[in-house]
Amino acid sequence: MKLNQRNLVIGLRRALLASMVLGASGAALAQTAPAAAPDEATTLDTIKVTAQSREQELKDVPIAISVINADLIDDVAATDIGDLDMFVPGLDVGSDSPTQPRYAIRGISTGDFGIGTDPAVGVYIDGVYSARTGGAMLAFNDIERIEVLKGPQGTLFGRNSAAGAVSIITNKPSNVAEGNARVRIGEDGRRYMSGLFNVPVGERNAFRFSALSNHSDGWMSDAASGQKLNPQDTWALKAAWRSELGESTTLNLSWDYEDIDQLARPAVGLVALDPYPATAPYPADGNTYLNPLKAPVYNDVRQNEESRTFNGLTLQIDHAFPWGSLQSTTAFRDFDTENREDEDGTNRINLYFDTANIESNRSYYQEFKFSGVSGSLDWVAGASWFKEDADQTSETNLFTDSIGTAMGNLPAYGGVNAFAMLDQILEGAGLPLRMQGHQWKESMVNHGKAEAYAAFGDVIWHASDRLNVTFGLRVTHDRKEFSWFNGPRDAQTLDATIAMLDAAGFWQMIGLDPAMFMQDFVFAFGELEGVKTKRKDSWTDVSPRFVIDYALNDNTMVFGSLAKGYKAGGFNSVQPLSEFDNEDVWNAEFGIKTVFPEQKLSLNASTYYYLYQDRQAISLDLNTAGSGVPRYITDTSDMEAWGVDVDLQWRPIQGLDLTLGAAFIDATYKNGDSNGRDLSGDPTGEPYLSATAGVGYTWLINDGGDVRFSLQHAYRGESRCNSDSGVQGDCNRYPAFSVGEAQHRTDVRVQWTAQSGHWGMGLYGNNVFDERYVVGINNISASVLGTPFATISAPREIGVELNAKF
Repeated sequence: MKLNQRNLVIGLRRALLASMVLGASGAALAQTAPAAAPDEATTLDTIKVTAQSREQELKDVPIAISVINADLIDDVAATDIGDLDMFVPGLDVGSDSPTQPRYAIRGISTGDFGIGTDPAVGVYIDGVYSARTGGAMLAFNDIERIEVLKGPQGTLFGRNSAAGAVSIITNKPSNVAEGNARVRIGEDGRRYMSGLFNVPVGERNAFRFSALSNHSDGWMSDAASGQKLNPQDTWALKAAWRSELGESTTLNLSWDYEDIDQLARPAVGLVALDPYPATAPYPADGNTYLNPLKAPVYNDVRQNEESRTFNGLTLQIDHAFPWGSLQSTTAFRDFDTENREDEDGTNRINLYFDTANIESNRSYYQEFKFSGVSGSLDWVAGASWFKEDADQTSETNLFTDSIGTAMGNLPAYGGVNAFAMLDQILEGAGLPLRMQGHQWKESMVNHGKAEAYAAFGDVIWHASDRLNVTFGLRVTHDRKEFSWFNGPRDAQTLDATIAMLDAAGFWQMIGLDPAMFMQDFVFAFGELEGVKTKRKDSWTDVSPRFVIDYALNDNTMVFGSLAKGYKAGGFNSVQPLSEFDNEDVWNAEFGIKTVFPEQKLSLNASTYYYLYQDRQAISLDLNTAGSGVPRYITDTSDMEAWGVDVDLQWRPIQGLDLTLGAAFIDATYKNGDSNGRDLSGDPTGEPYLSATAGVGYTWLINDGGDVRFSLQHAYRGESRCNSDSGVQGDCNRYPAFSVGEAQHRTDVRVQWTAQSGHWGMGLYGNNVFDERYVVGINNISASVLGTPFATISAPREIGVELNAKF
């Protein structure tokens, strides 16, 4: 423990020292507008948010909120929210697969991307819930700001915000003609282009259009083929129309489109292999693992692909009444994704294993929201409806060679590679047929329908000039239908070979029933084979929110809150008839928000405690691997945590901004088990501390425009392992490397802007000190093939940028 604490202190000291010495800008917590030029007033900028469904200043909102604006996005050359991961303490975004991102806030996450499970962190784009992770991480396209709300937000957002919410707000068409273009060129073939134009149409209408293209060759190469791995290939469009329909009504209509077509994440093998046809040492020994940061990469996925096509339409109508206002939001989302990735980290047919997730999703959303002020009451009330229709196919693809290797490793098959043994017999008999070399595919096909209805209200009572009391309530009803179908395995050339051998009397001659080669190896569910099963269920929840805030003076507010978060129950997509109940989070929080105008300093801090009940998570269960590939099953546990969030901004002199953000959390299992291990009292894996710190400065160059220098440093502490961390691959220590070690990242940017503001150019560096880490280990093939593999973080990237505004 003393060593861990020492590492945390050293890590934070490094973060602060690097920022103070080198100068960084834009902390992710409540990032403000660009630093004031020396001839402007040295005052802190006012930050407006809509976190409580009404526009307010950030300092007046009794919620722990991190606000990211377009300046921070530019500073780190972020292309999606995954690039901002370490710069928002308390938020964790796993983005190695953009079609399957993972969000966590304050240690609460959902580790399943199946269509039967909802996320614990709600992602909203212009107030519209993004169902399914496949559509929850889109490319940044004309973003105004991002609000990260920590803690349950059930009364303020559409659904499934038990841990918190990520609210992405885009720019709306305006009555000012404007446009911009940007070209970014960086290492590893980075080519990024974006542009937009905004055109008023008459006095009451405006049209806004933006587009982007983001391409990278990739920063890894296959050691055998030389093929570039980890590429990016995305392009996106956004069109928006705004109309003022009379004096009281405004219409906003927008269309979003995105296309991704690239290779899936690579797998870095951890085991040294003897020359082919040798298999991997079994069982895999962590003491001999290679360092994945230095090991060669060998991947051989057939039809390697990560792709997504996304379409979204949103219609918002705002109408003002004498007593208040009405906002109607109507939205449609449709996306198709495919992710086929390597699961063995080798290029050998006798160890081959890949998986594919293929999804088609269509959702509809309707919300009516009324708001107004009546005397001392500031209120919001409304109702929402959400419907989703989704199809998902989970595929596993092997070769009979790799199944034979697994048979030789597993006691259930007597340690005999039946395919290789039969090939020896066939070769000895002079027969030209072989049992090895055939492709083998198994599929689990799911169809899910979900529908949710909700009524909500949130009232702020201004009890006095200094005291506010807020009460919110949300009543939600979720209804789901789900089906599983595990058909016979698909191995057409093997079946043809078996049939020809049967016709030749081979099976009768050796006294072996070939039916053993026609059964599933991965999705082995016995009597459920070829049977479509269905389940349906519904859940009703009442989630309250209670807040008291008090202004100690004109610049300081303290608050306390108690809120409940709720996530609907659901189904495990790869475990037929598996069902789990809804999850609840109770969160108590106390905080302070204060501004020191003369010192140009603001400070926001809060401390909290939450109890997460009936957390449903999938985990790799090695107990299911006795006769085949281990499966992901549903575990139930209770978690609790307490923590502190801090955000500080300081503008001590003209043109200079200093920022600091930190999040401390102590998260443990209250009770739970996994793989037969009792996790009660164990840490959940969440590190104690994460932090960001920075300084930014802007110089005027007389008639030569201005130069802005920024540097940001982010720190995430060492993960706290538990007894199941090694199996899940998210935290462990090995002789050659560690998973879950403390991480640092430093980004630098120098930007020149012409005096006219129409032209600019910049130099940026992401991860300038080239800090590299092992992100995680996947053991899905380790227990049968002896082939664990790792994913690793990206190296340094240096690039240049040209931009124009008109």
